[in-house]
This record gives sequence, structure tokens and C-alpha cells, in this order.
Amino acid sequence: MPVYVYETIPQSDADLPLTFELRQSMSEPCLTAHPENGTPVRRVLSGGLATFTGNSAGAAPMRGGGGCGSGCGCAS
Repeated sequence: MPVYVYETIPQSDADLPLTFELRQSMSEPCLTAHPENGTPVRRVLSGGLATFTGNSAGAAPMRGGGGCGSGCGCAS
């Protein structure tokens, strides 16, 4: 089961968000409240890993000398 990151939604300018992780099945709905105190929460989008093999249709070709370094493939 994947681990999702959630944060509380501050109710005032003085509140700071509290971040926590929760192991959930992909079929379970997102939480709307903190499981311990009921504070409203939102799921935080976090990084992931994408792996491409071979030459997929629609994939951008690798370019050398880009802004991020040689062969990074970005358009800059």
C-alpha cells in the first residue's frame, strides 16, 4: 500500500500546517480531517518516479547542453 502525505489546513494566520503520513490503499478516498483531532486536511502532492525504457511514441528526444545539464532532455 502506498504512503500518502497530508497536511492540516490552517484555520487562522497564527496556525501552522502539521504534516503527517498515512498508509492507505489506492482505492480509499482521500482524508478530509485529521484522524486524531478532526482538523481539516489536504493531501500533498509529492515526488514520484517515472521510468521510461526504449523509444516511446510521444517522448521528447534527449538534447545535449540544456539548462539543467548535458542530456537532461528539458526544453530550455
